[in-house]
Amino acid sequence: MATDESDRYRAPALDKGLDIFELLAETDGALSQAEIAKSLERTPNEIYRMLDRLVRREYIRRTPEDRYEITLKMFELVHARPPLRRLVNQAMPLLQQVAQESGQSCHLVVFDRNAAVVVAQVDAPSYWSLAVRVGTQLKLTSTGSGLVFLAFSSPENRALMLKGAGETMSPQVEALLETIRRDGYTMMPSEQIAGVTNLSAPVIGPLGSVMAVVTSPYTERLDREGREDRAHTLELVRAAAASLSKGRPED
Repeated sequence: MATDESDRYRAPALDKGLDIFELLAETDGALSQAEIAKSLERTPNEIYRMLDRLVRREYIRRTPEDRYEITLKMFELVHARPPLRRLVNQAMPLLQQVAQESGQSCHLVVFDRNAAVVVAQVDAPSYWSLAVRVGTQLKLTSTGSGLVFLAFSSPENRALMLKGAGETMSPQVEALLETIRRDGYTMMPSEQIAGVTNLSAPVIGPLGSVMAVVTSPYTERLDREGREDRAHTLELVRAAAASLSKGRPED
């Protein structure tokens, strides 16, 4: 009997615990054992022992009204190491691979304190390299990285980002966001430097929001004709962003 590859190493007990944890994480307020069982299409007896273990390990708590809610333990574990440092550590080998295989520089951008900020950067492996310095703050409406952040944000978050950055969107930019969402990347001429094409792709987090953007400021090398290709560089950028993304199904 054939076995689906994704089911080969199933751990039913772990799946059950994660299902409970994710349900409570997505729910405002507390749920009873019966409500949890109904939502997960299980019987109360099926989840009783798992609820008990999650309570004992302090991932969830049982209220005086005999209901269950998530605790902050997972939050504490996630933040045991600074999340930005962890993201940069994971990104650097991927950025280095993009630079090595494409012959182009590339960088990682996050949105922090009302600005798109370059937090990691790798030079091209040659004497000639166009790079954006770590710490540089980028415009949202006129850079590849900024447009990707706007394109993959909810309308509410987009409005807050623009307000915090002191920027407004033209109808042309708003129409461009639709194209970026549809394609899953942007390939656009730089509005700052002639001859540069920004290749940018989003790093998607577990909840579907954009955690970061991978960008390569692509430049044509006249002395290396045939050895570099913009479409290939874009593929490398998208692959690096996909590798950093969490909880996103493979295309």
